[in-house]
Amino acid sequence: MNLTKKIGWIGTGVMGKSMCKHLLNKGYEISIFNRTADKASELIEMGAKFLKPIEIAQTCDYVFLMLGYPRDVEEIVIGENGVLKNMKKGSYLIDHTTSSPDLAVKIYSKAKELEINSYDAPVSGGDIGAREARLVVMVGGDEENFANVEDIMKTYSSKINIMGSAGKGQHTKMSNQIIIASTMIGVVEGMLYAQKANLDVDKVIQLLGGGAAGSFSLNVYGPRILKRDFEPGFYVEHFLKDLEICLTESEKMGLKLSGLELAYKLYYSMIEMGLGKKGTQALMLALEKINKENS
Repeated sequence: MNLTKKIGWIGTGVMGKSMCKHLLNKGYEISIFNRTADKASELIEMGAKFLKPIEIAQTCDYVFLMLGYPRDVEEIVIGENGVLKNMKKGSYLIDHTTSSPDLAVKIYSKAKELEINSYDAPVSGGDIGAREARLVVMVGGDEENFANVEDIMKTYSSKINIMGSAGKGQHTKMSNQIIIASTMIGVVEGMLYAQKANLDVDKVIQLLGGGAAGSFSLNVYGPRILKRDFEPGFYVEHFLKDLEICLTESEKMGLKLSGLELAYKLYYSMIEMGLGKKGTQALMLALEKINKENS
């Protein structure tokens, strides 16, 4: 493991912050940037340097992104003051943002022209996966030289796979989000049913979590829902963005995914309820509202 390589990290929000902590604790030299500077204060206290994105691009061997939306990625990477044209030849750009497969391909092509290694590498596991260093990383890009990047990612991940060429990491994440979207509906509706049947819902979660109904959503978010903890491990507004990408890509492929369409409608209703900054498990609030209106 080469700890002398300089790492730049742009985006230190709910997940990015924890991922950076693992790198700092491992001994890596890190420069960071976040639009909301307060979110970077703890990392600065741990030894990270706060630099502008262009400064990060010019001085770092590896530049990681963990942003909110494809438009943020496009602006930061290939915008007028984008990092890509300021990065060193032979350096690495790794985008952990859940973003558009087409944008990942576009960035890869521009990076190739500049002799920069580009990887789309969205992650799954939420805030708890980031804190406990057991994120799953799905990667699109060239296998050549990837071992250098993988070595760094292992600091905060439990499983990393290259899924194919540029954009394939994002396509894999879309499959992940489609599965999660319908699973969360099932978790919430199952809990609503258990409540209505006057069952001990905590016991239901513990028992069913060990059987065929067990899932990350049930085992991790079920107890949070029960405690009325709707704070974000992953923001509703960001999840809705992911589902919009899923729908766009599905349409391109000629796929009609009815479960995905239903999930999108339900999560869109949460935005209308002002719940965009809550966690995805706050779907319970939307379904409670629907049942109250229908009772």
